This record gives sequence, C-alpha cells and structure tokens, in this order.
Amino acid sequence: MTHDFPESDWKVFRELREVALDRFCKRILDDLETICKDKRQTNHEHYLAVWKLIQKRDKEVGLMFDDPRRSKMLWQLQDIYLHDLITEDEIEYFSDETKRAIGFPDRQK
Repeated sequence: MTHDFPESDWKVFRELREVALDRFCKRILDDLETICKDKRQTNHEHYLAVWKLIQKRDKEVGLMFDDPRRSKMLWQLQDIYLHDLITEDEIEYFSDETKRAIGFPDRQK
C-alpha cells in the first residue's frame, strides 16, 4: 500500500496514534482484569491466560504502533482503524485519499 498523502495527514496520524495506543492498552488491561477475576480458574490458569494474552497483544501492538514512519503510516492507520481504536470523527481529520486508502467508507451527502 503505497500512497502519497499530505503532510497534514502525517501530523494527524502522529497525534491520533498516541490516542489509539492508549485506548488499546486500556482494552488489554481490561481483558487482563477480566481474566484475573474469573473465580472458576486457578491462579496458575490465570497466569497462563495472562501470558497468552500478553504475547498475542504484544504482537498486535508492535504491528500497529512500533516504529512509526511515513512509509508505514497507511498500514498502521488501517490496522488501528480496523481494531476500532479511532472514531469516525477522528478519521474525518484525514484527507479523502487517505480515508479511501485505509478502506473508510465514503460518506458523501
């Protein structure tokens, strides 16, 4: 997915990337809390479930947020969008070309 995008999209991405990362971390922490509160499992089962979730989520965090570069912006933005980590209102800050490139539906009136 190669695409030229305006400088303004890069600036918006850098800001929203931080918001999305915080949201994703919150989601992970909520999932961990749910695992740990499950009274049907032993402590060892909790530990194993936590370990498995952290391994899985760490890979997702890496793909979406590590090493932000212009050359990776569209891939990362698309993943962030597909994981529901940015709102439709926030997507509207991007250019029409960038929205199309990540698969955001055209909302012509």
